[in-house]
Amino acid sequence: MEEGRKGTTTIGLISKDGVVLATEKRATMGYLVANKETKKVFKIQDHIWITTAGSVADAQKIVRIMKVQTNLYQIEREVPMKVSAAATLLSNILNENRIFPYYVQLLMGGYDDEPRLFSLDALGSVLPEKYVATGSGSPIAYGVLEEGYKTTNTASDNKKLAIKALKAAMERDVMSGNGINVVTIKKSGYEETSYTRKDLEKI
Repeated sequence: MEEGRKGTTTIGLISKDGVVLATEKRATMGYLVANKETKKVFKIQDHIWITTAGSVADAQKIVRIMKVQTNLYQIEREVPMKVSAAATLLSNILNENRIFPYYVQLLMGGYDDEPRLFSLDALGSVLPEKYVATGSGSPIAYGVLEEGYKTTNTASDNKKLAIKALKAAMERDVMSGNGINVVTIKKSGYEETSYTRKDLEKI
């Protein structure tokens, strides 16, 4: 995929029993829809996932780096890396490259001792979040999230809320569309679900 493909909506939500990460599938080059099945949420480890917005090439490189680093950590220490430690590692990688930055905005979510969610920008800022949206459709998505998010929501509640917010963004943001991918990460494991445009019409 070309580096120029960008424009997206990604969402992360903390639930009392897990974390929900959700993205739509459209990749654009300006006003051209370059790809209708773009993956924007990636597994780093079973308990750590990342959503990507921005340059596709930069995001793919970041995902590869994080998979290798978290694998090495687990091999050397024989325990999986905690989500907060992975977020700090990613923050350091982004900050070290701030003069020639990776053009990305990332969400990292996962479950170790509890559900965790972090937002990271191209300069390496890392912020813990309860709910967050990134990308070109995020202003629209926030309107839905602000109204529907509660700290008492379950992962199931937040999955429905994320889909609702993404559907709203896809209606108004020309760079977002063509279906949705949702990942739910709990103590018991993760579940990844993909929805086509036709699936969303039934929801």
